[in-house]
Amino acid sequence: MNIAPLSPASGIGRFYKKSAKIIRFVRQGCTNRPFYHIVVMERRKNQHQPVIEQVGTYDPLPNQYNERLVSFNFERIRFWLGKGAHMSTPAAELLGIAGLLPIHPRTYMTAWRNREKAAAAAAAEQDNPTTGGSDEVKTN
Repeated sequence: MNIAPLSPASGIGRFYKKSAKIIRFVRQGCTNRPFYHIVVMERRKNQHQPVIEQVGTYDPLPNQYNERLVSFNFERIRFWLGKGAHMSTPAAELLGIAGLLPIHPRTYMTAWRNREKAAAAAAAEQDNPTTGGSDEVKTN
């Protein structure tokens, strides 16, 4: 049985010159523990095929300091955008928050929804305050 060798995580660097490129996420990690590589690959390929180059990483789960870790190679991202690479929406959102691109409209909508949800939770808390009675248990 002839199985193709796995490509390195940083990419194989081979691609068709005239094919469309895209900067997008490739999911790594385990079940219930996602981790994403931000990669440049040919647009028509799926995420499990070899990538051209890895240009960053994204860990969406907060760490012990409630931070979501992101790393970018801005120089290579600018290079690929200059070559005409397209951008997926999640990658564009992250690059907008990082300051390389304009902030994506979906980022504003998500922030607005989070503020609305927090305001509704605060209003519900004021309307129905929890009773601060004692926790003693009466026994007969």
